[in-house]
Amino acid sequence: MLFDMDGTLVDSEKVWDVALHELAARAGGKLSEPARLAMIGSSMATSMRILREDLGQPDRDEAADVAWLEHRVEELFAEGLVWRPGAMELLRAVRAAGLPTALVTSTARRLVEVALDTLGRENFDVVVCGDEVPAPKPDPAPYRTAAELLGVPITDCVAIEDSPTGSASALASGAAVLAVPAELELPPVDGVHLRETLVGVDPAYLGALLARVNA
Repeated sequence: MLFDMDGTLVDSEKVWDVALHELAARAGGKLSEPARLAMIGSSMATSMRILREDLGQPDRDEAADVAWLEHRVEELFAEGLVWRPGAMELLRAVRAAGLPTALVTSTARRLVEVALDTLGRENFDVVVCGDEVPAPKPDPAPYRTAAELLGVPITDCVAIEDSPTGSASALASGAAVLAVPAELELPPVDGVHLRETLVGVDPAYLGALLARVNA
């Protein structure tokens, strides 16, 4: 099992909303809604490029912005994260079933370590972070890396995502994909199975989905 983090397991996109809007205000501007939505599921480098373009400040110091943003998000993560509906129950059921499990996120390791205080380190055999892969989502590298570290063929894995960027990464990797929208509407895509929430999803459901994909 391969789980995305932000917006999939926990409602952390709202935390990023706070920090990103604060960063834009510090820069003397205001982050537009289209720019914020374009950042969801993307890498830090892509998000910072979108921010600079949106603010009309192409020469902003990216390293300084990233350092400030990560520090602010770390503070907010430390206050605790809210689980997405059905996510905690599914993760517990997957672990109880003894299924190899990975967290596959675009977020940097520094912040993921804080989020794991909520998620539970014991719930993941492998954690793949955005600053530890050769290419970020939507490239398939994060999911392929996770499967390799688990020692499981990617075609035997189900990836759970919430964004178009993450779903594209998982689909390109060869995994079966279950997508549950959070902040963004997810249009129908061949090979991506859509549900409104993770409520009611269990290992049997995921096994049946994998069997349909591989049939």
